Amino acid sequence: MDKTVPAGAAILLDFIRKIEVGRTDRASYDVIYGQNQNKLKKQITAMTIGELVDEQASFTKRFKSSASGGYQFMRKTLQDLSRELRLSGKQMFDPDLQDRLGCHLLKRRGYEEFMAGKITMTEFAKRLAMEWASFPVLAATKGQHQHLKRGQSYYDGDALNKALVKPEDIEAILCKAKGAGNGLPVPVPERPGVESLPSEPEKPKPVWKSKRAWLWSYIGTMSPAALMGAFDWRVQMVIVLSIIGISIYSILTMKQVKDKIIELFEGL
Repeated sequence: MDKTVPAGAAILLDFIRKIEVGRTDRASYDVIYGQNQNKLKKQITAMTIGELVDEQASFTKRFKSSASGGYQFMRKTLQDLSRELRLSGKQMFDPDLQDRLGCHLLKRRGYEEFMAGKITMTEFAKRLAMEWASFPVLAATKGQHQHLKRGQSYYDGDALNKALVKPEDIEAILCKAKGAGNGLPVPVPERPGVESLPSEPEKPKPVWKSKRAWLWSYIGTMSPAALMGAFDWRVQMVIVLSIIGISIYSILTMKQVKDKIIELFEGL
Protein backbone atom coordinates (compact mmCIF):
# COMPACT_ATOMS: atom_id res chain seq x y z
CA MET A 1 0.00 0.00 0.00
CA ASP A 2 1.30 3.45 -0.91
CA LYS A 3 2.69 5.19 2.20
CA THR A 4 0.73 8.39 1.56
CA VAL A 5 -2.63 6.64 1.91
CA PRO A 6 -4.26 7.21 5.36
CA ALA A 7 -4.74 4.16 7.59
CA GLY A 8 -8.54 4.12 7.31
CA ALA A 9 -8.43 4.49 3.53
CA ALA A 10 -5.81 1.71 3.28
CA ILE A 11 -8.15 -0.69 5.11
CA LEU A 12 -10.97 0.17 2.72
CA LEU A 13 -8.77 -0.13 -0.37
CA ASP A 14 -7.49 -3.57 0.63
CA PHE A 15 -11.10 -4.65 1.13
CA ILE A 16 -12.18 -3.18 -2.22
CA ARG A 17 -9.34 -4.95 -4.04
CA LYS A 18 -10.29 -8.25 -2.40
CA ILE A 19 -13.93 -7.91 -3.46
CA GLU A 20 -13.27 -6.50 -6.93
CA VAL A 21 -10.53 -8.86 -8.11
CA GLY A 22 -10.58 -11.65 -5.51
CA ARG A 23 -7.08 -11.10 -4.10
CA THR A 24 -4.88 -8.55 -2.33
CA ASP A 25 -1.36 -9.59 -3.38
CA ARG A 26 0.94 -7.84 -5.86
CA ALA A 27 -0.73 -9.63 -8.79
CA SER A 28 -4.08 -8.07 -7.85
CA TYR A 29 -2.93 -4.81 -9.44
CA ASP A 30 -2.56 -6.47 -12.87
CA VAL A 31 -6.12 -7.85 -13.09
CA ILE A 32 -8.46 -6.69 -15.83
CA TYR A 33 -12.17 -7.45 -16.10
CA GLY A 34 -12.96 -11.16 -16.42
CA GLN A 35 -9.43 -12.17 -15.36
CA ASN A 36 -8.27 -11.60 -18.94
CA GLN A 37 -4.91 -10.03 -18.08
CA ASN A 38 -2.97 -12.94 -19.55
CA LYS A 39 -4.39 -12.08 -22.97
CA LEU A 40 -2.45 -8.81 -23.04
CA LYS A 41 1.02 -8.48 -24.54
CA LYS A 42 2.18 -6.51 -21.50
CA GLN A 43 0.90 -6.41 -17.94
CA ILE A 44 -0.89 -3.18 -17.11
CA THR A 45 1.49 -2.33 -14.21
CA ALA A 46 4.27 -2.20 -16.83
CA MET A 47 2.29 0.39 -18.82
CA THR A 48 2.04 4.12 -18.31
CA ILE A 49 -1.41 5.39 -17.47
CA GLY A 50 -1.58 6.89 -20.97
CA GLU A 51 -0.75 3.55 -22.59
CA LEU A 52 -3.41 1.80 -20.52
CA VAL A 53 -6.12 4.31 -21.45
CA ASP A 54 -5.27 3.72 -25.12
CA GLU A 55 -5.42 -0.06 -24.61
CA GLN A 56 -8.75 0.20 -22.77
CA ALA A 57 -10.40 1.54 -25.91
CA SER A 58 -10.63 -2.08 -27.13
CA PHE A 59 -11.30 -3.77 -23.77
CA THR A 60 -15.07 -3.31 -23.80
CA LYS A 61 -15.37 -5.04 -27.17
CA ARG A 62 -12.89 -7.76 -26.25
CA PHE A 63 -13.74 -8.37 -22.59
CA LYS A 64 -17.16 -6.65 -22.08
CA SER A 65 -15.66 -4.00 -19.78
CA SER A 66 -12.65 -1.69 -19.59
CA ALA A 67 -12.28 -2.22 -15.80
CA SER A 68 -8.57 -2.48 -15.01
CA GLY A 69 -6.26 -2.79 -12.03
CA GLY A 70 -6.77 -3.59 -8.37
CA TYR A 71 -9.67 -1.17 -8.11
CA GLN A 72 -11.12 -1.94 -11.55
CA PHE A 73 -10.78 1.56 -12.99
CA MET A 74 -13.01 2.20 -15.98
CA ARG A 75 -11.47 4.01 -18.98
CA LYS A 76 -13.59 7.12 -18.43
CA THR A 77 -12.67 7.14 -14.74
CA LEU A 78 -8.95 7.11 -15.55
CA GLN A 79 -9.42 9.89 -18.09
CA ASP A 80 -11.29 12.00 -15.53
CA LEU A 81 -8.69 11.32 -12.83
CA SER A 82 -5.86 12.24 -15.21
CA ARG A 83 -7.46 15.59 -15.95
CA GLU A 84 -8.46 16.24 -12.35
CA LEU A 85 -5.01 15.41 -10.93
CA ARG A 86 -3.18 16.89 -13.92
CA LEU A 87 -1.34 13.69 -14.74
CA SER A 88 0.91 13.79 -17.79
CA GLY A 89 0.00 10.26 -18.84
CA LYS A 90 3.61 9.16 -18.46
CA GLN A 91 3.26 7.94 -14.87
CA MET A 92 3.62 4.17 -14.53
CA PHE A 93 0.35 2.45 -13.66
CA ASP A 94 2.09 0.64 -10.81
CA PRO A 95 0.54 -0.42 -7.47
CA ASP A 96 1.47 2.84 -5.70
CA LEU A 97 -0.20 4.99 -8.37
CA GLN A 98 -3.27 2.74 -8.28
CA ASP A 99 -3.46 3.12 -4.48
CA ARG A 100 -3.27 6.90 -4.75
CA LEU A 101 -5.93 6.97 -7.46
CA GLY A 102 -8.13 4.63 -5.42
CA CYS A 103 -7.74 6.89 -2.38
CA HIS A 104 -8.77 9.87 -4.51
CA LEU A 105 -11.90 8.00 -5.56
CA LEU A 106 -12.72 7.40 -1.89
CA LYS A 107 -12.37 11.12 -1.22
CA ARG A 108 -14.58 11.86 -4.20
CA ARG A 109 -17.27 9.68 -2.69
CA GLY A 110 -17.15 11.32 0.73
CA TYR A 111 -14.42 9.50 2.66
CA GLU A 112 -13.31 12.60 4.56
CA GLU A 113 -16.90 13.65 5.32
CA PHE A 114 -17.66 10.15 6.63
CA MET A 115 -14.56 10.13 8.83
CA ALA A 116 -15.53 13.53 10.22
CA GLY A 117 -19.09 12.39 10.95
CA LYS A 118 -20.64 14.75 8.40
CA ILE A 119 -22.39 11.98 6.45
CA THR A 120 -23.84 8.69 7.69
CA MET A 121 -22.46 5.23 7.08
CA THR A 122 -25.52 4.44 4.94
CA GLU A 123 -24.90 7.46 2.72
CA PHE A 124 -21.18 6.77 2.35
CA ALA A 125 -21.87 3.10 1.55
CA LYS A 126 -24.33 4.18 -1.15
CA ARG A 127 -21.70 6.42 -2.69
CA LEU A 128 -19.17 3.58 -2.61
CA ALA A 129 -21.73 1.33 -4.32
CA MET A 130 -22.04 3.96 -7.05
CA GLU A 131 -18.27 3.70 -7.61
CA TRP A 132 -17.85 -0.07 -7.19
CA ALA A 133 -20.74 -2.14 -8.51
CA SER A 134 -19.81 -5.15 -6.36
CA PHE A 135 -20.74 -3.17 -3.24
CA PRO A 136 -24.31 -3.27 -1.89
CA VAL A 137 -26.44 -0.41 -0.62
CA LEU A 138 -27.26 -0.55 3.09
CA ALA A 139 -30.87 0.64 2.83
CA ALA A 140 -33.69 0.76 0.29
CA THR A 141 -32.99 3.46 -2.29
CA LYS A 142 -33.30 4.38 -5.96
CA GLY A 143 -30.55 2.76 -8.02
CA GLN A 144 -29.29 3.36 -11.53
CA HIS A 145 -31.96 1.16 -13.12
CA GLN A 146 -34.54 0.34 -10.46
CA HIS A 147 -35.61 0.69 -6.85
CA LEU A 148 -33.29 -1.30 -4.62
CA LYS A 149 -33.53 -3.25 -1.41
CA ARG A 150 -30.78 -3.44 1.20
CA GLY A 151 -28.00 -5.67 -0.10
CA GLN A 152 -28.42 -5.03 -3.83
CA SER A 153 -25.84 -3.46 -6.15
CA TYR A 154 -26.51 0.15 -7.11
CA TYR A 155 -26.44 -1.05 -10.73
CA ASP A 156 -28.67 -4.07 -10.17
CA GLY A 157 -30.89 -4.67 -13.19
CA ASP A 158 -28.30 -4.08 -15.92
CA ALA A 159 -27.75 -7.84 -16.40
CA LEU A 160 -24.03 -7.31 -15.79
CA ASN A 161 -23.45 -6.20 -12.19
CA LYS A 162 -24.47 -7.59 -8.81
CA ALA A 163 -23.39 -7.15 -5.21
CA LEU A 164 -20.64 -9.57 -4.18
CA VAL A 165 -20.55 -8.82 -0.46
CA LYS A 166 -23.09 -8.77 2.36
CA PRO A 167 -24.19 -5.40 3.76
CA GLU A 168 -23.13 -6.55 7.25
CA ASP A 169 -19.57 -6.96 5.96
CA ILE A 170 -19.65 -3.42 4.56
CA GLU A 171 -20.82 -2.06 7.93
CA ALA A 172 -18.05 -3.95 9.74
CA ILE A 173 -15.26 -2.74 7.44
CA LEU A 174 -16.51 0.85 7.56
CA CYS A 175 -16.48 0.72 11.38
CA LYS A 176 -12.95 -0.66 11.29
CA ALA A 177 -11.75 1.95 8.80
CA LYS A 178 -13.30 4.80 10.75
CA GLY A 179 -11.73 3.64 14.00
CA ALA A 180 -8.28 3.26 12.42
CA GLY A 181 -8.55 6.53 10.55
CA ASN A 182 -9.36 8.47 13.69
CA GLY A 183 -6.65 6.78 15.72
CA LEU A 184 -9.27 5.17 17.97
CA PRO A 185 -9.93 1.56 19.00
CA VAL A 186 -11.96 -0.26 16.37
CA PRO A 187 -15.64 0.09 17.33
CA VAL A 188 -17.83 -3.00 17.45
CA PRO A 189 -21.40 -2.48 16.26
CA GLU A 190 -23.83 -3.12 19.10
CA ARG A 191 -26.85 -5.33 18.81
CA PRO A 192 -30.08 -3.36 18.45
CA GLY A 193 -31.81 -2.73 21.74
CA VAL A 194 -28.74 -3.39 23.87
CA GLU A 195 -27.47 -0.29 25.63
CA SER A 196 -23.86 -0.18 26.73
CA LEU A 197 -23.39 1.32 30.18
CA PRO A 198 -20.07 2.62 31.46
CA SER A 199 -18.50 0.31 33.98
CA GLU A 200 -18.11 1.63 37.51
CA PRO A 201 -15.35 0.72 39.95
CA GLU A 202 -16.41 -1.96 42.38
CA LYS A 203 -17.28 -0.50 45.78
CA PRO A 204 -15.72 -2.15 48.86
CA LYS A 205 -18.09 -4.01 51.14
CA PRO A 206 -19.11 -2.35 54.42
CA VAL A 207 -17.00 -3.51 57.36
CA TRP A 208 -19.93 -5.24 59.00
CA LYS A 209 -20.36 -7.40 55.86
CA SER A 210 -16.70 -8.37 55.67
CA LYS A 211 -15.85 -11.98 56.53
CA ARG A 212 -12.30 -10.90 57.27
CA ALA A 213 -13.43 -8.44 59.96
CA TRP A 214 -15.74 -10.97 61.62
CA LEU A 215 -13.09 -13.71 61.52
CA TRP A 216 -10.41 -11.68 63.23
CA SER A 217 -12.88 -10.24 65.71
CA TYR A 218 -13.89 -13.78 66.64
CA ILE A 219 -10.26 -14.90 66.99
CA GLY A 220 -9.40 -11.82 69.01
CA THR A 221 -12.19 -12.36 71.53
CA MET A 222 -12.33 -16.16 71.76
CA SER A 223 -8.64 -17.01 71.80
CA PRO A 224 -7.95 -15.46 75.23
CA ALA A 225 -10.76 -17.49 76.79
CA ALA A 226 -9.54 -20.66 75.13
CA LEU A 227 -5.99 -20.19 76.35
CA MET A 228 -6.88 -19.50 79.98
CA GLY A 229 -5.28 -22.16 82.16
CA ALA A 230 -3.22 -23.70 79.39
CA PHE A 231 0.01 -21.79 80.11
CA ASP A 232 1.72 -19.74 82.79
CA TRP A 233 -0.04 -16.37 83.14
CA ARG A 234 2.92 -14.50 81.64
CA VAL A 235 2.90 -16.72 78.52
CA GLN A 236 -0.87 -16.35 78.31
CA MET A 237 -0.52 -12.58 78.44
CA VAL A 238 2.01 -12.51 75.57
CA ILE A 239 -0.17 -14.78 73.42
CA VAL A 240 -3.33 -12.81 74.14
CA LEU A 241 -1.70 -9.44 73.38
CA SER A 242 -0.18 -10.84 70.16
CA ILE A 243 -3.53 -12.20 68.91
CA ILE A 244 -5.36 -8.99 69.81
CA GLY A 245 -2.67 -6.90 68.06
CA ILE A 246 -2.82 -9.04 64.91
CA SER A 247 -6.62 -8.84 64.89
CA ILE A 248 -6.64 -5.06 65.25
CA TYR A 249 -3.94 -4.64 62.56
CA SER A 250 -5.79 -6.93 60.14
CA ILE A 251 -9.04 -5.00 60.55
CA LEU A 252 -7.40 -1.56 60.38
CA THR A 253 -5.59 -2.43 57.12
CA MET A 254 -8.87 -3.17 55.31
CA LYS A 255 -9.37 -0.56 52.61
CA GLN A 256 -12.78 0.59 53.78
CA VAL A 257 -11.51 0.97 57.36
CA LYS A 258 -8.40 2.86 56.23
CA ASP A 259 -10.57 5.19 54.16
CA LYS A 260 -12.79 5.94 57.18
CA ILE A 261 -9.78 6.63 59.41
CA ILE A 262 -8.27 8.99 56.78
CA GLU A 263 -11.59 10.82 56.50
CA LEU A 264 -11.72 11.14 60.29
CA PHE A 265 -8.25 12.65 60.59
CA GLU A 266 -8.79 14.97 57.59
CA GLY A 267 -11.87 16.34 59.35
CA LEU A 268 -9.93 17.22 62.50
